[in-house]
Parts: sequence; structure tokens; C-alpha cells
Amino acid sequence: MTPSTSLPPAHPQRSALHNEIHARPPQALSAPLAISHVVMLCDADQRNASREHLAALLRDHHLPGPDAGSTHLRSELGAFGLRWEMHTEFVTWTFQRPFDATGFGERTPATPIGSVPQDWLARLPGQLLAGLHLWLLPGQTATIESLVQQVLNEDTLVASAVVQHQGEVYTDFAMHADGFSRMVLLSGTVEPRRLGRLVQQLLEIDTYRMAALLGLPAAREASSVLGYAERELAELAESIRLAARDQEPALLDRLTRLAGKVESEYAGTHSRFSASAAYFELIDRRIADIDETRLGGLQTIGQFMERRLSPARSTCAWATRRQDALSQRVSRMSNLLRTRVEIEQQQGSQALLDAMNRRQGLQLKLQSTVEGLSVAAITYYIVGLVSSLAKAAQALGWPFSPETTAACAIPVVALAVWLSLRRLHSKVFAA
Repeated sequence: MTPSTSLPPAHPQRSALHNEIHARPPQALSAPLAISHVVMLCDADQRNASREHLAALLRDHHLPGPDAGSTHLRSELGAFGLRWEMHTEFVTWTFQRPFDATGFGERTPATPIGSVPQDWLARLPGQLLAGLHLWLLPGQTATIESLVQQVLNEDTLVASAVVQHQGEVYTDFAMHADGFSRMVLLSGTVEPRRLGRLVQQLLEIDTYRMAALLGLPAAREASSVLGYAERELAELAESIRLAARDQEPALLDRLTRLAGKVESEYAGTHSRFSASAAYFELIDRRIADIDETRLGGLQTIGQFMERRLSPARSTCAWATRRQDALSQRVSRMSNLLRTRVEIEQQQGSQALLDAMNRRQGLQLKLQSTVEGLSVAAITYYIVGLVSSLAKAAQALGWPFSPETTAACAIPVVALAVWLSLRRLHSKVFAA
């Protein structure tokens, strides 16, 4: 018996993170089996609604619904099996059931989606992004000739041996009359669990192919916006080169508006381009996982994807690089123009300071003149007081006349006033 231990508090997401590596486990499969895979592009509300839609189907079959936080579920509903998975941008619904593979290819084979309640199926939340019918056949029960009669298009046939030549896969990557693409997998000697992983990888290749291509319309739309922005930036660059000083603020305003437009476009498409790049990488990994080799003179899935997806992949990558480059160019030009305006503003400020210094010099000269007048005025009033005092003191025996006393006091008073004003002036400017 394992002794109990006292552990510190666990992170609130510990269990969820631990179980993430066990999420969406592949199911062991055996042939013959028909699979219908539906991918619904959903926003956040529609993804939550898909969980409720799944719960309604399970209730109709007297089965418990999914947990509030569950993102995948697998269940048997009598006539068909269901696998539901919630992803970041889409929700996948995979229906499957065994079927009679006798005479496969002589007529259009049955699909499990026909056993699903049609009114419930029509109300799946979101928008249909991809649909695939996959038939899993035992051994070598079908030939290329039989497949191209009723199942696949001969002109676009793609095929390869997979899992070290243990199985074979055939598809045409075409949308047929029912809106679904088609794929046939001959299980050969592949054991059930590896077969389940192989089927999941093939379904994911088709799903991620469509999800990755969502970036292509955005790239095409962004190209027109980027073309206009590049022309506008070129015109602004020429205008900035020839602009006079009074035109620069208006040019800076135009450049700022252009920068806002470019950044708005970047913010609106960056997540889409990043998601497409991630999906393209997942396609590469899934193709590597199925370990395919060339079968006869037909293209492999990897070769087909390389030829057909490379232009879209390059377009999305080019749009991303073009956005980054344009954003950097606008930023550099904005910085240059802003620096130019700031330098001219600093030069204007310097000229203003020089003018202020000149005015201050004139004020000092004027102040010196005023100080001379102030000395004369103060001396006049003080000498007047001295004359009045001398008149009063003469009655008390002052030996000099008031006029003589005032005349003698003038230089003394003037010198004292002048020294006092100079001392006060020194204290004020020293502070």
C-alpha cells in the first residue's frame, strides 16, 4: 500500500495540463468502415452552441451530455458512432459506421452521414468549412480501375503507399456533387491502433488544408490595401524631401494617418496569417507522419500539397513580410520627419531665447537709466527733509543756514542712496 504524503497546494490548471497529452486519443479501427468528417468554422459563441447541440443529440439517444468544459467526446449512437472535437477556430464532427464493402467501386458507396438525423445535422452551429467521406477497406478489396468508376475522379487522382507500404490511400481532393471530398484507405496489414492514428492523420490533413487556406483571401485583400499604402508612402517621401518648413506639420499628420491605416490592417490580418502558417506546418507534420511513398506513376499526397498549396502558402508569407516591411518603413519615415520638425522647433526656440536675451539686455540698460533717475529723485526728497530740519534746528542754535546745510548734504545723500541701490541690485541678481 502506497503511504499517503502531504503535498503542497496544486496549480489550478495542473490536472488539465497533465491530461492535455491524452486529449483526442486515436481510436482503434478495423475495416470495412465508412467515415464522414464535417468541419464547422465557428466563433466563440458557436463553439459553445455546438456543445449544446451535441447534448441535444445525446439526450435523444438517452445518453449523458458532455461536461461544461469538455472539448472532445466519442460516443456510439446505435446506427452510427460519433466523435466530436472542439478546436480553436472550428469544431469537427466525425460520423462512422461499418458497411458492406462487397462490390465497392461499382456503385456510389453509402456514407454514415445519411444515418444522422437530417434536421439536427442541418442546424450544426457555424459555417461548413470542409467535408470528407473516407472509406476504410480491408486488404486489397479495391483496384484503381474500380475506384475511378464511381468513387474518385481519374484526372485528379492522388495515391500513395503509407506506413511503410502496409496500406494504400487514394483521393482526388475534389468536391463532389454532395459537397464532400472523398478518400479511400486500404488497410492492408496495418494493425488497428496504428490504423486509427492513420485515419486521424488523414482527416487532419484535409481539415488543416482548408483551415490554412483561410489566410489566402485575407492576403489577396491586404495586397490592395498595401499597394495603396506603398504608393502613398512614396508620394509622402517625395513631398517630405521637397517640403518647406511650414508644410512639415501637415505632412507629419498625413504620415501619422497612414501609419494608423497600416497598423490597423496589420492588426486585422496578423492573427489570420499566423494561424495559416501554423496550419501549413501541421500539414507538413501530418504528411511526414503517414510515411508515404510513391505508388505507381501517381502523385503522392505530399507532392500534391507541395504543388497546390505552395502558391497560397507563399502568398500568405509574402503578405506578412510586406506588412512588416511597410510598417517599418512608415515608422522610420515618421521618426525622420518628427526629428526634422523637432530640430526646427529647437532652432526656433533658440532664436526666441536669443531675442529674450537681447530684450533682457535692453531692460538692464533701461533699468540702469531708471536707477540714475531714482537716485536723483530720492536725493531731492531727502535733501528737502534735511533743509526742513536745518530750519528747525537754526532756532535751537544751528550755526549754518538751511541752504548751506542742504548744499552740503546733497553729495552725502546722493552717495548713500546710490550705494544702497547698488547693494540691493547685487542681492536681487545674486538670488
